[in-house]
Amino acid sequence: MSSLTEKDRPIVQLLLNSGTCPRCILRFCCVGSQTLYRHPYKDLVQNLKEFLKNNQEKEDTVCFDVADPPCKRIRLEHAEEGPDDLNHNGELQQIPSVNDENTATENSAVKVCNVCLGVLQEFCEADFVKKVCEKVNSADYQFTSFVFSVSLPPQLSVREHAAWLLVKQEMRKLGLSLAKDDIVQLKEAYKWIIHPQLSEELGVPADGKSLFEVSVVFAHPETDEECHFLATACPDCFKPSKNKQSVFTRMAVIKALEKIKEEDFLKHFPCPPSSPKNLCVAVEIQCNNGAVFVAGRYNKYSRNLPQTPWIIDGERKLESSVEELISEHLVAEFKADSFNFSSSGREDVDVRTLGNGRPFAIELVNPRRIQFTAEEMKGLQQTINNSSDKIQVRDLQLVTRSAIGRMKEGEEEKTKTYSALIWTDKAIQKEDIAFLDDIKELKLDQKTPLRVLHRRPLAVRCRIIHTMKSEYVDEHHFRLQLKTQAGTYIKEFVHGDFGRTKPNIGSLLNRTADILELDVESVDVDWPPTLDN
Repeated sequence: MSSLTEKDRPIVQLLLNSGTCPRCILRFCCVGSQTLYRHPYKDLVQNLKEFLKNNQEKEDTVCFDVADPPCKRIRLEHAEEGPDDLNHNGELQQIPSVNDENTATENSAVKVCNVCLGVLQEFCEADFVKKVCEKVNSADYQFTSFVFSVSLPPQLSVREHAAWLLVKQEMRKLGLSLAKDDIVQLKEAYKWIIHPQLSEELGVPADGKSLFEVSVVFAHPETDEECHFLATACPDCFKPSKNKQSVFTRMAVIKALEKIKEEDFLKHFPCPPSSPKNLCVAVEIQCNNGAVFVAGRYNKYSRNLPQTPWIIDGERKLESSVEELISEHLVAEFKADSFNFSSSGREDVDVRTLGNGRPFAIELVNPRRIQFTAEEMKGLQQTINNSSDKIQVRDLQLVTRSAIGRMKEGEEEKTKTYSALIWTDKAIQKEDIAFLDDIKELKLDQKTPLRVLHRRPLAVRCRIIHTMKSEYVDEHHFRLQLKTQAGTYIKEFVHGDFGRTKPNIGSLLNRTADILELDVESVDVDWPPTLDN
């Protein structure tokens, strides 16, 4: 059973008389019954009236018998050391006697609560829940459950602190103590009330692990005014931030409340907290779906197509990219806000990717649609392939975030196979290049290439050419098949990059060599799984 008992009577009387709403009173009485908070507001007021009319010698309950988790209990301890009976100049204000039940209950009429500023009043009603659900439904998201989050004005922590000091002082008179952590958190109580209503309206369960989030942001016009004294008392807790409109963030206020002495707090903030001038305002009702990840492999057949948009000094060099040709269709079908593209390595703009393609993954941010059948994914793959002759994708599928790690591992750990068309300044014969076929596990020292030095740190990297196979073309040209360690700079291995890669094809042949064409023949990463396309 989670309900009010005789020792809660002074707290109920005290808070009712100071302008606190019934649900906040339950929180300060450490009532852990979720069902009690869900009762209609008028019923809660009436129940508190009846509770106060009970014989004070009789330890009774608020007429609800509920099998719920055990409540957080007020601990029977010696009174904590601290200031007693402090008024606004460092002292607790004297609350008028509430022996007359009419006095207490008159003040409990539907005024804005002096602790929650109306969050546990108007914003728990069916009209507001319907407003939230209308917003969710109009956003046209696909979801099977939801998680609810709420952002509260920072001064609610200040008002709760003041109410706690008031209650704590009253408890001392009874030889009891109340730890701040024992009070039911406002967010927790609000979710107890809202969750079942949202679940019923939306037709799906609330689930703390759901990827679909419904959030409500509350604000209050007097936030800065009510928190300002804390900035004077604890200036170190409030640091200006580029991303924050106000220094009075929830965490900064909580930090200051932990730091400030009770006497100093009571000199600057009324206790009990004064009746507010305004109700909280729900400034935002937002929906957000967790990211969806799509993976596959792509072939690139153009020698004039970058993997990602090619922009130099703010100027776009080429009209499209592999990333855009794939993602534009995914973003449209998943109705996502944006995307993030990643792949197992990358090829230069003039390099083709052949064979079984290069693994890639795309994170689709805040997608409205999240459920696709295998056939629908196959159709989406065909749409991408029909849209351009520069690329083709295969094995397109939905994957998890964690699975993408397997693709990134392959960037440095796996092998890759290339085909290069090489030119030499001096004439060559077949026998001049035949020895390359016999070289195995050739170790290279590659200093960061000049062409990528603007985006990669200067370093010397050890790389391995596992095997090579030459194919004579004419006196100045031959093809070279290479199987290499991932991360090897092939162009630099051919021409030497002014001696920054050693050894290189030029030094091995004892002549100047350059690369005319390069193709990626295979990326040996066994991911994503091959599909029957």
